[in-house]
Amino acid sequence: MSEPSSKLGEFRFKHTQRVRWTEVDLQGVVFFGHYYAYFDHGMTEYFRELGYPYPDAFVDETTDTFIKHCECDYHGSARYDDIIDIHARAARLGRSSLNMQFRITRGDDLLVTGAVVYVFADPVTRKSKPIPETLRAAVQLFESTTNQEEPL
Repeated sequence: MSEPSSKLGEFRFKHTQRVRWTEVDLQGVVFFGHYYAYFDHGMTEYFRELGYPYPDAFVDETTDTFIKHCECDYHGSARYDDIIDIHARAARLGRSSLNMQFRITRGDDLLVTGAVVYVFADPVTRKSKPIPETLRAAVQLFESTTNQEEPL
């Protein structure tokens, strides 16, 4: 499972957004499942930051991603109209898989930690295929200044 961490220095990417009314439940907090949507949105914006926008760049490379594994640990709750930051980083590049880590914060408060393993595949056959070299190079360049537990 993802471990809580107040250290965000390993995350070079951050996307800020406001919690919308449709994302909160009757308890007045973000419904737990929406954090996975935040992860997905963070991944999309991460790729955009790298100059590899989803889905256009994926279509051009005849590839897509499918989720193999995801996990989420809750440390606090976001509420309607809160400004939250979605921090994302590529933690590991495999042959055909990309492990992403996420942290969601509100100011200095750590709300959620999580991880998603994406597998690259042909969008028609859904058979695994290598990560496109253009994306691999962009991730390696972007993440090269961070402290990695494993080399990318």
